[in-house]
Amino acid sequence: MSTATRVIPTTLTVREIAALIDHSLLRPELTDDDVCNGCALAGQYGTWSVCVKPADVALAVQRLTGTRVVIGTVVGFPHGSSTMESKLFETRRALDDGAREIDMVINIGKLRGGKHDYVEEEIAQIVETTHSAQALVKVILENAYLSDEQIVEGSRLGERAGAEFIKTSTGFAPGGATVHDLLLMAGATSPKVQIKAAGGVRTLDRLLELVAIGVTRFGATATAAILDQATERSADGAALPIPAAPRDEDSADAVTY
Repeated sequence: MSTATRVIPTTLTVREIAALIDHSLLRPELTDDDVCNGCALAGQYGTWSVCVKPADVALAVQRLTGTRVVIGTVVGFPHGSSTMESKLFETRRALDDGAREIDMVINIGKLRGGKHDYVEEEIAQIVETTHSAQALVKVILENAYLSDEQIVEGSRLGERAGAEFIKTSTGFAPGGATVHDLLLMAGATSPKVQIKAAGGVRTLDRLLELVAIGVTRFGATATAAILDQATERSADGAALPIPAAPRDEDSADAVTY
């Protein structure tokens, strides 16, 4: 595996760090007021997007009209077990409501069972529908339930089906983004496919370490804490350095977090 062909920045400004974050508003207990507050936070900090539940897309669009914050939502969330037809309906409705990024959960059981044609066709249909609305697709693999071989295959299926991103996790499974899994994903795909890390990215240091291996988008609930840390370290407005890429967490000399 190699990330040598991916462009890794050497520094990032606070604004550039904010533009790597999809502020996550996906917990089931969130009220309309919580969503509105989350949208306000995203606007204040200048995140790339908010990622909201499908029922909250129209509200998020209303709250963020006139800002640069993109509206994203999820499809087949969080288990990926809806029928292909249901996922397509969800996608069309989300796009009609104003979503411009679709984070879809693959059918995890189909991938684990070797039904690769099904998984690729499902992704491809959602990609086709989403691209017709000039929007983009992130494919959630839910790595906690997959072997290394399945992570590699799922990443390749996402690229072949035309998705812009592959993504580690929903944040609702037993595990989230790990260096080991992200290296597998980066090594399995070409640089034209971007990588999103979600689940457990709660500090600025963790975000910067994952940027160093090629991650270009982060799902985060700790957005304010991450960006406040960035602002404190960059009190003079200077860009922050990207550290050396961390070692594989599954290796004998793994970095612990």
